[in-house]
Amino acid sequence: MPFYRPRRGDEIGSDLGGGPRRGGRGARLLIALVIAVGSLVAYYTKRQHNPITGEMQHVDLTSEQEIALGLQAAPEMAAQHGGLAPDPEAQALVDRVGGALAAKSAAGQSPYPFEFHLVADDQTVNAFALPGGQVFITAGLLGHLRTEGELAGVLGHEVGHVVGRHGAEHIAKAQLTQGLTGAAVMATYDPDDPSTQQTAAVAALIANLVTMRFGREDELESDRLGVRFMADAGYDPRALVGVMEVLEQATAGQQRPPEFFSTHPNPERRVEQIETAIAQAFPGGVPEGLVK
Repeated sequence: MPFYRPRRGDEIGSDLGGGPRRGGRGARLLIALVIAVGSLVAYYTKRQHNPITGEMQHVDLTSEQEIALGLQAAPEMAAQHGGLAPDPEAQALVDRVGGALAAKSAAGQSPYPFEFHLVADDQTVNAFALPGGQVFITAGLLGHLRTEGELAGVLGHEVGHVVGRHGAEHIAKAQLTQGLTGAAVMATYDPDDPSTQQTAAVAALIANLVTMRFGREDELESDRLGVRFMADAGYDPRALVGVMEVLEQATAGQQRPPEFFSTHPNPERRVEQIETAIAQAFPGGVPEGLVK
């Protein structure tokens, strides 16, 4: 949400009667309050029920808008990773596994038309999803996976992001934090005190930390959903633990930031969460015959 930043000699109070500075501070506080309250009301009054996760979510986009947003962004996302991989056999594998997850699990009850893309980037070990059902995996990650079940784990996790509507939630949260950050800067900024210019940087840091916290929770929820979708589609959910081992090996020797400041939880913590989710889904043990 844009906010007005008063310039020296152009204080808001000058338009409210009296001298050029009269009431400037009070006017800024009033506008800041309006911005903050408006941002909070807009965020907390826009709620939708997610029938698959059972959650009430703060989102403002419809599923149709999510689909359109994902389709619009997909070509650019692929281009950033070297375009689509020129390997029809590998792409067919990704399509088959992803298609099984979308058709045979609860994800198939969502309104999203899933599409699975293998991108040519062989230096990046990653997978990601756009709102509305566009799912990507890099050639670098696919090359590290050892089994079809591990591929199902990766794609199931990304399908979890889509079904969990994490992209739409982040858009709503970004609008909220932008509004609150603008309100904080407006309330504390003093054109005659240069030290208050640091407020913007501090407010932005706080907003980023809040967003990171949400990001970690999204990753853990996607792991739990991935366990559920994998088993529904006939894959052994324990293969997702193998994916975490792959990620651990891929980052071996690299300096990793503390978990609290990272959007992605450490692989070892995710393994604990995945094993807990598996135990809850299969209290009598994982059934035999699932694809590993």
